[in-house]
Amino acid sequence: MYWLSRHRLLLLTLLVMIGGTVLCAVAAGHYAWRRALATESAQVQRQLQLYGQGLQQRIDRFGTLPQVMALDPDLLQALQSPLSAAERQRLNLKLQRANQVTRTSTLTLVGRDGVAVAASNWSEPASNVGEDYSYRPYYQQAMAHGRGRFYGIGMTTNVPGYFMSEAIVDAQGQRIGVIVIKIELSALEQEWLSSPDVVLASDNHDVVFLANRDAWRYRLLRPLGASERREMLAARQYADRSLQPLRVRTEDVLADGGRMVRLLDPALAAPMLWQSLALEDEDWSLHLLHDASAAGSAGRGAAIAGAAAWLALGFLVLFVQQRRRLSKHRQRSRRELETLLKQHAQELRTAQDGLLQAATDADSGLSRSLEHLPQGVVVIDREQRLVAWNSRYVELFRFPAGLVRVGRPIEELFRFNARRGLLGPGPIDEAIERRLNHLRSGRPHMRESEKDDGTVLEIRGNPLPDGGFVTSYADITSYKNAARELRSLADALEHRVAERTHDLDEARREAEQANRYKTRFVASAVHDLLQPLNAARMFVSVLRGRLSGDARELSEHVDAALAAQDAILNSLLDISRLESRALQTRVRAFALSPLLETLAREFGMAAQSRGLHLDWVDTRAVVVSDEALLRRILQNFLSNALRYTPRGHVLIGCRRVGDHLRIEVHDQGPGIPESLQGEIFEEFRRLNDGVEQERGAGLGLAIVERIGRLLGHRISLRSTLGKGSVFAVSVPLGQAEDVAVPAPAPVVAAELTDDSPLRQCRVWSIDDDPRVCAATRALLERWGCNVELADGPQGALEIASALNVPQLLLLDVRMGQWHGPDLYEALCGLWQARPPVILVTAERDEALKAHAAEQGWGFLPKPVRPPALRALMTQLLLRHRG
Repeated sequence: MYWLSRHRLLLLTLLVMIGGTVLCAVAAGHYAWRRALATESAQVQRQLQLYGQGLQQRIDRFGTLPQVMALDPDLLQALQSPLSAAERQRLNLKLQRANQVTRTSTLTLVGRDGVAVAASNWSEPASNVGEDYSYRPYYQQAMAHGRGRFYGIGMTTNVPGYFMSEAIVDAQGQRIGVIVIKIELSALEQEWLSSPDVVLASDNHDVVFLANRDAWRYRLLRPLGASERREMLAARQYADRSLQPLRVRTEDVLADGGRMVRLLDPALAAPMLWQSLALEDEDWSLHLLHDASAAGSAGRGAAIAGAAAWLALGFLVLFVQQRRRLSKHRQRSRRELETLLKQHAQELRTAQDGLLQAATDADSGLSRSLEHLPQGVVVIDREQRLVAWNSRYVELFRFPAGLVRVGRPIEELFRFNARRGLLGPGPIDEAIERRLNHLRSGRPHMRESEKDDGTVLEIRGNPLPDGGFVTSYADITSYKNAARELRSLADALEHRVAERTHDLDEARREAEQANRYKTRFVASAVHDLLQPLNAARMFVSVLRGRLSGDARELSEHVDAALAAQDAILNSLLDISRLESRALQTRVRAFALSPLLETLAREFGMAAQSRGLHLDWVDTRAVVVSDEALLRRILQNFLSNALRYTPRGHVLIGCRRVGDHLRIEVHDQGPGIPESLQGEIFEEFRRLNDGVEQERGAGLGLAIVERIGRLLGHRISLRSTLGKGSVFAVSVPLGQAEDVAVPAPAPVVAAELTDDSPLRQCRVWSIDDDPRVCAATRALLERWGCNVELADGPQGALEIASALNVPQLLLLDVRMGQWHGPDLYEALCGLWQARPPVILVTAERDEALKAHAAEQGWGFLPKPVRPPALRALMTQLLLRHRG
């Protein structure tokens, strides 16, 4: 109670301020809200009238059309007598043309019995012709009163629209039929979509049939009576549409008839201003729901302004009262201050004696406030005389007793230290004058100084406000020693790191050089191995043509063994090129289906010969990869699947995984143990479950793994023992428009016949290996060629002249000191002609292959397959003749 009585005025002031603020905010906010709401309501009414005029104009545009159509003699004649098929067709066409001109939805002629005689949509599946419309209100109104109006959903077309009808009267004044036009108001709804407000149109039953939002269409604004429901059901006005009630709660009614409502279903978060407009000609109502949040914002702004105005007024009153109170308080304080000054004057006289004693103690120069500092500190005044110091300062410089005292010039201490050599070499007077000038300038400084005994001092100086200077001396000897040790350790570490880096660089260069040596060695070794292998395959091809029976079968086994050896050597060469990154890639977008189809056709015959069935699933996908290298991956997958599947099916297909396509090969082989699934991708790793006669060299999956790594394609494997395995490669998906137009396929030479271009063809074969020359000569002569030369480069150069130009040249590339293309240019100079040439080489150089294609030369890798050689020779001869 005491506290309340003491602070009664403060509580009363707070109550008046808070209460007045609340009342002003409420009054100003409510007034502004009502004004803003009235303004928005008037604007909404004007907008609603514009919408109503637009709707009425759209209807009036077609208002006279039924009356004009009812006067048409053709329509009258069609209702008075039965129509033939041709007459009905002419009438339908006439209504169709009229509909196209007037741009209505449909025009329909209805007879006395309510059945449509003709219609503009006679050719559409949902034609009105023959339909019974006697139950529709527009027909009943026209037959009863001469004219009808009705909005509903078409029972034939299921399209909502506004029906306008006019009775057709004969000469006796009898109504014998009705002409009906239907106009669609959906375009009006599309125009309403640009409005941020909700626009609705309802019929005389308060059913919403037009709305610019789908959720509001076919809603009930009020509950329907039983008679209304029966009437709408009999007329089938809204067909099978479900009429859901519009749940709305009215919160306020405005003076102009508008309402503030809260929409519950369909739900709207903001309060809405609802205005309605009656369309008396059509017995409809037009409604517009406007978001009234802006009025609320205006009310809140006015409430804040009103509260602020009241607070400003209250604070102004309090400020005036406070000024009066302060004036009285100053007068009272002045009197009290005069009393206090008298008391303090007495106390100052008493304290003067203590100050005199303190001055006597300060004459010794020692300052108790400096004694606790670990640094040596000295303070001088503006006259550069000692004012204060601590014992650490005296200890650091070993000053004698009596030298350091208050009032002694700092120059004398500098001169004492100079005589002991502490100021460094050089003239003493210059060193002292330099230090004094620095003190006179008043600039802060910091430096380090090392004494003769190894002590290192950090000296910091700072000016004082009254013109004096304070200097501190810190012993940092231990810190400097630790820094020197750390610097030595860092230098040693840097040296060791440099040595290790140099060793690593040497090891890396040696490894790269060894890898290059290995790659060149493998390429050279494979080249030298392919030379006799190429000759052997040619000799076997010639031998097979001369043998029959068991001997021919034996020669086929020999050819198969040589082909297997060829595959192993090519695989070794591919692995070498992949490891050395010498294999060139051509990544592009291409359709995958042709590649899968080709593989399925090639391996399908091999599967059929083994008693297996190869299935493939077509795809329209476009992938981004190197088509040739991707083909190699899938060929290895399929050959392994056929090799390790004793019976059953093999499947190749695709699955989409995000932005990648996973190409999978499924087999029904014995499966791969999980412990071996990582090893099978190593060189010369084979399982023991394949067909014994067709076990591979163990290089196929090693090549697959390296190609996948080169192209960035993920290679995966999943396997179940006893059920089979699935090998897969994931490639990026591409776009169809990025696929290049394929080049025309080369013409394949036909089998050798009597009129073959190879008959009596003059051929030169140049190779530095005599065995290859002999085998080539035997093979070509068996095809009917005239081999004029089968020798090395030197022999060709000796006999070449303009008189013995061959029709075709088979040329090796690497022949000792001669390079094939260079030898060809030298021979062309002797021949004075450029015959077609085929490069037959064991080189796997993509640049050489591209050069041959650019020059129009043929290119065949060793060992040569005789069918491929014969086809390419035939193709070049035909092209050269053409």
